[in-house]
Amino acid sequence: MDLKFSNAEPFAEEREAIDRRLGGPGEGGWHGGERDEQDHRRAHTGHAARSRRHLVMEALHAVNDRVGWISPGALNYIGKRLSVSAADVYSVATFYALFSTNPRPKRVVHVCTDIACMARGSKEVCASLEKRLGPASAMTGWKHSPCLGVCERAPAAMAVEAGDPPHEHLIGPATVEEVVLALNVGPAALAAEAPPMMAVPQAGQEGLMLLKRVGRVDPESIDDYLATDGYAGLRRAFEMGPGQVISEVKESRLMGRGGAAFPAGIKWESTAKQPATPRYLVCNADESEPGTFKDRAILEGDPFALIESMTIAGYAIGAERGYIYLRGEYPRAFRMLRNAIERVRERGFLGADILGTGWSFELEIRRGAGAYICGEETAIFNSIEGYRGEPRSKPPFPFEQGLFNKPTVVNNVETLCNVPLIMQIGGAQYAKIGTEGSTGPKLFCVSGNLVRPGVYEVPFGATLGEVLELAGGVPQGRTLQAVLLGGAAGGFVRADELHIPLTFEGARANATTLGSGVVLAFDDTVDLSGILLRIASFFRDESCGQCVPCRVGTVRQEEALLRIMHNGHDAAAKGRDIRILRDVGLVMKDSSICGLGQAAWNAVESAIDRLGVLEESKSR
Repeated sequence: MDLKFSNAEPFAEEREAIDRRLGGPGEGGWHGGERDEQDHRRAHTGHAARSRRHLVMEALHAVNDRVGWISPGALNYIGKRLSVSAADVYSVATFYALFSTNPRPKRVVHVCTDIACMARGSKEVCASLEKRLGPASAMTGWKHSPCLGVCERAPAAMAVEAGDPPHEHLIGPATVEEVVLALNVGPAALAAEAPPMMAVPQAGQEGLMLLKRVGRVDPESIDDYLATDGYAGLRRAFEMGPGQVISEVKESRLMGRGGAAFPAGIKWESTAKQPATPRYLVCNADESEPGTFKDRAILEGDPFALIESMTIAGYAIGAERGYIYLRGEYPRAFRMLRNAIERVRERGFLGADILGTGWSFELEIRRGAGAYICGEETAIFNSIEGYRGEPRSKPPFPFEQGLFNKPTVVNNVETLCNVPLIMQIGGAQYAKIGTEGSTGPKLFCVSGNLVRPGVYEVPFGATLGEVLELAGGVPQGRTLQAVLLGGAAGGFVRADELHIPLTFEGARANATTLGSGVVLAFDDTVDLSGILLRIASFFRDESCGQCVPCRVGTVRQEEALLRIMHNGHDAAAKGRDIRILRDVGLVMKDSSICGLGQAAWNAVESAIDRLGVLEESKSR
């Protein structure tokens, strides 16, 4: 492909899609209109030109949604419209798995082959699809996919049909017949998706705090939300003032729920104290950790809760704009959030002079496009700004220089949705829920070989066994083999360790992690060696390649596992490869630039040391 401005022109529908998103070329000055000879001698640079760079992802989505792929002409046109080189636009487009710069059909089905779906039969679904449609590829219409966040309905798939408008549909449990129907007729021919409450087996039960509205109210109705204490938290926050809001969050001892478990109040306070403005708020709704789907349950079942939560957080830190970075594989959540933002703006809860306070706050949704690394807080900034989603070196930290190099708070959906509860009952009362070191309610994504997989809410302190019991345990006649806590970046525990308390301190004391809240159970029908290989393959695919320890280490990890599995009877060779795994794992953990490389070895290490999945040779 020619990576310079060339003579390639966009197709008419590509041009129309880009112009619809960016506005006409002549609106507000020259933004990609036709240039004459004299105009070619002028340089369009400076802040005004660079200020539109953040629309690169939006323009790429517009074309990909309309046509199904992004042509060289479209890359050129996006570059001209945004004063970005075609090579730069190409580098962004090729970073994300959901974009294609090669021709492909308008209808594509992404079939999940990740660990939760492996445990529930995705391998058999893919084998049947190969016989019927041919090998997985874009041109045969179906592709292998990492986790789609529909683990409670595994095996899952996502059907996409480009057009105006595009049609996207999450399928679960996926069957060969549904995949073929989606390809032949289109996603619109599929049966309606399961309602959001189906992801929450506890829906409708008394005593829930974060999930209390799921299944009880219409998630598209602002009136239903207001009738169930909606916006009571924001009104209370306005009564307190920004400083007191932060004090209450600090007193609650709310810890981040995305995996890092950083105190939310300290993060907010540090950002609010920065003299630089504007400040920004970013909600990380790109939950791409295999086995994670709790945020999707909130986004689809109670989207107004996130909007209120972000408004409170924005008020507390002095931000006037927030961004929801939503994973591209959540089409229904995208529709729900767009509706929620429109409805609250109509009622005066968003926009200028909210509730007559004189304070203004706006929200934008920015979609990811299939990049696990964009769950890292600084990679989100680069993605929103229109760059490849590669993590930044720290310091400076986000509270100092985050989005657009301004002070920024990043929290995930679950963390933010605790805030209205804290405003209503007070930080001290909130801190009485759970344990001393882990306060409040917690959502766990419980999936795998269980009778009732789904999102479960329990107070911190419940044991692993109690959570598995809520989910009905393994099917009758089967035996629990192991449980993966925290997702692919987490660790395995044995079937005799169900006493482990699911708290931050309990996980540390038992040399494991809660991570993003994944509880993935495997019964005795699952080949754990295959699960390890899939985890290694996942990290190899998802490494952004920016730093050598991760770029090389994730490949070497997968290669060593492949050798062990292919040469399982050679004890000496196995011992050498396990030593290589340990060396590579240590280097990745100690020197990778971000959490992806630092955690890529965790599950493999725990499987070796805790489960004995790969028995290390005694020969040295």
